Amino acid sequence: MKLNQNWKIQHFDIGEVRDLSVAAPDYIDHFWMTAKVPGDVHSTLIDKKMIEHPFFGHNDLKSKWVSEKIWWYRSEFHYSKQDLMENERLELTFEGLDTFATIYLNGVEIGSTENMFIPHTFEVTREVTEGKNIIAVKFDPVSERLKEKEKNYWAGFGKDRIWARKAQSHFGWDWGPQILTVGIWKDVRLEKRKIAKIDSVFARTLSIEDDKALVQVDVDTKAFTRNKDLYVEMILTDGIQHYVKKEKIERNHTHFVIEMDNPTLWWTHDLGTPHLYNVHIRLLCHEEEIDSHTSDIGIRTIEVMQRGQDGHARFTFVLNGVEIFAKGANWIPIDSFIGPTPDVRYSQLLNQAKEAHMNMMRVWGGGIYEREIFYNECNRLGILVWQDFMFACALYPDYNKNYMENVREEIEVTIKTLRNHPCIAIWCGNNENDWLYEVEFSAGNINTPFYGEKIYHELIPGLLEELDTSRLYWPSSPFGGNDHDSEEEGDRHNWQVWHGNVEPRQFGENLGQNYSVEGVSFKNYKKDYTRFSSEFGMHASANRYTLENNLPEGTFYWGSDEMSYRNKDYHHQKGILLMEGYTGIPTNIEEYMNYSMLTQAEGLKYGIEHYRRNKPMTSGALVWQLNDCWPGTSWSMIDYYLLPKASFYYAKKFFHPLLLSIDHDAGKALNVWVVNDRVETYTDTLELKITTFKGEEIFSKSLSVEVGENVSTKVATFTEEELLQGYSAHDVFISLASKQDKAQRDISYLRDYKDLSLPECEIQVEVNQENQTVTVRTDHFARMVKVEIPAEKISFSDNYFDLLPGESKTIQIGHLENEKVNLEELTVSAMNSKEEGRRK
Repeated sequence: MKLNQNWKIQHFDIGEVRDLSVAAPDYIDHFWMTAKVPGDVHSTLIDKKMIEHPFFGHNDLKSKWVSEKIWWYRSEFHYSKQDLMENERLELTFEGLDTFATIYLNGVEIGSTENMFIPHTFEVTREVTEGKNIIAVKFDPVSERLKEKEKNYWAGFGKDRIWARKAQSHFGWDWGPQILTVGIWKDVRLEKRKIAKIDSVFARTLSIEDDKALVQVDVDTKAFTRNKDLYVEMILTDGIQHYVKKEKIERNHTHFVIEMDNPTLWWTHDLGTPHLYNVHIRLLCHEEEIDSHTSDIGIRTIEVMQRGQDGHARFTFVLNGVEIFAKGANWIPIDSFIGPTPDVRYSQLLNQAKEAHMNMMRVWGGGIYEREIFYNECNRLGILVWQDFMFACALYPDYNKNYMENVREEIEVTIKTLRNHPCIAIWCGNNENDWLYEVEFSAGNINTPFYGEKIYHELIPGLLEELDTSRLYWPSSPFGGNDHDSEEEGDRHNWQVWHGNVEPRQFGENLGQNYSVEGVSFKNYKKDYTRFSSEFGMHASANRYTLENNLPEGTFYWGSDEMSYRNKDYHHQKGILLMEGYTGIPTNIEEYMNYSMLTQAEGLKYGIEHYRRNKPMTSGALVWQLNDCWPGTSWSMIDYYLLPKASFYYAKKFFHPLLLSIDHDAGKALNVWVVNDRVETYTDTLELKITTFKGEEIFSKSLSVEVGENVSTKVATFTEEELLQGYSAHDVFISLASKQDKAQRDISYLRDYKDLSLPECEIQVEVNQENQTVTVRTDHFARMVKVEIPAEKISFSDNYFDLLPGESKTIQIGHLENEKVNLEELTVSAMNSKEEGRRK
């Protein structure tokens, strides 16, 4: 039974009350405030209007007192023990406690916890009483528990966090505020157990060949009563195929090997159908079912090719024998307040990722091991997951026995919990720790051993050798080569763009930084021939609605302190330099929103098209980052209110399995490329056109192409002179399109936005409320047409698009929760429009 109801909370100062008095069953809590579980204290206080929402203005500073108090949760439940038989016991499980908690049942302290990431189970058969029962949970302030801990070695974003097995980003990061949540953030359950229970199930594909698959299912149990014969029945089915086996448990373990004929494989959505089978396990004693387990699995093989047939280094994911180019993004916690976030928000965001043709998410190592809904949705949608363990940008105290025992339990539980998911493609030890340690040590900023090394290079691989050898373990990201961030081996984080890192470097050298227009420019992506780019990106403004709804009146302008507070990467000059290089420096809020979004979108397009053209030597591009945890300005492609930025709509084109792209830099030759990620030959006729912004066509060329499966091919080369026919490069755009509409049209330019001579355009708008569409037309070329509606979770079939002279485009408007959208306040503008589009 779930025990998520009837919870109340109250806070106390340290030392104000005796713990046993508050935990006592007869303690009077009538006037405590009610609270939702799953949830957290901050969300409760927001709901009760006890604090102003921390996302608005500087309110996060006003609510810091919350994390400095002791918080108690209390709940009452009723239970009848009359039906509790011999050989039966009761277990109380907290799926998630954030973070330093002491648990009492009917006044008895049954245990304490200090790990947010894992469930905590207590055997409470004797402590549960007939009738009314009281659970009390005390949460100590994180700062109080950590104040005496060592903090004399390196850790980015605050040194307290390294001792707390809590989401590291709660302590603040360069894309989110410091909000130290506290509370019961997952379900609470009371379960009756009889004789034994299922401890874990591990189903994996051993091999696939000749229309057969070999699948092994391991079942581990935990017995409470000795000398009982236990059996496990395994049912594997997808509704069409059906396999049933039964085995006796020996020493708390048994396993099944199933040879499947003509299995339906699990694929990423871009290669096929993510087909799922259901595994149902029944634990039996004398034919009585005493426990059960069910989960969805996929029949598939996954590996990472690290050497090609030519012997050169690679980092290519191979799914069911097919080499794939990983296209996707980094995933950070979905909200600063994770506990009360509804499951539907995960579904909405991951469906948006699929819509943008993403086939991989990287669960970043400074957040959480995600909730079950995340992995279930990735399984269902056909999205692979790069799974970090939760260590990021710091040294961790691997010399402390108690800490390491805590971490050991965390890693073991995490592996057992996640290993059945077909979406999990790789385990990774940490985010940037190996690389940053070597960089900072070489610079003389660190003079300690590599604390944490025992976790990533001993503990985790040792546990994986025991619990899951079906996937690659990668010690860190980035990792490999003569610098852990080398382009020559392994994966790489390209922070030459945005952060201005001077690359390449080698072990022992200082990592320079070049804060200049050239140093941070996205044009540097083209110098990068990495094997796998697992982090790269640049900032862009959140959408207008997101900003306006979280800024105090009178502060929504370019240069305001409140706007600056939205950006937690304190080197704000980097964004200015990037815009200066491509769009020019903004002078008002409208230009900032447009310029930053366009720079991010065009920058990611420039980099990702380069990476994809370099396949298979480059085999992955994971943008930093997909989402936001609060309404701020960051690297995200989709802002906090699930409103996509321009880069998201660009991604629907630059991540498309069939990519038509132009490789060109000012004054140099123009190359036409086709990238085919599909496992079938692509045959088409392409049309390359050069047109002036006023609509005069000056060059046209048809190109017959036949591109083999899963390859990248250059199909034509032209000089600027033959394309321009005497016209100026500042006055034209390039269109590359499929005559048979097999691929999406690419529009490119011979010069950067700031150097184009765009004429003013006039946009006409026709809105159809009944059909939920808007049709847009323009007289002259319209750069980055933007459709806006002041609401959250609005979806558009396209947005932030370029519109050709005389062309019309109809946009379907929707809502992520299928609500009818009010189009009365819809506006349409372009970078070069005189004013908002005129309605007909």
